[in-house]
Amino acid sequence: MTRDAMQARWLDLTRRELPGLAATRGWPVRADHCFQRILLDNAFGGVWYDHVARRPAYVHADPAALARAVALGEAAIAGTADLGELNRRSLDWRGKTPRNHGQAPPCHPLVNP
Repeated sequence: MTRDAMQARWLDLTRRELPGLAATRGWPVRADHCFQRILLDNAFGGVWYDHVARRPAYVHADPAALARAVALGEAAIAGTADLGELNRRSLDWRGKTPRNHGQAPPCHPLVNP
């Protein structure tokens, strides 16, 4: 897949597909930037902005990391990746703890992840 195609897929996944499924899947997040945080953090194995110097992250991330992030999003859609667990891992890396008996804290906007 070309870089342009990978970026287009990323935007479609995080802006349309994942948010569109969030309520019916019972996912802890609904906003596009939350999905972007979760997928990028897990693709890097830590807070994404420790690995990507410039914004937006999907434009400046290395191609392999972006491919991992897209694959995680597709796996969440397919039901082979647990988005709740991916979110918990992302929050752990960020030093945040879920509130309200396992519910994630509100997702705060990122600057063009």
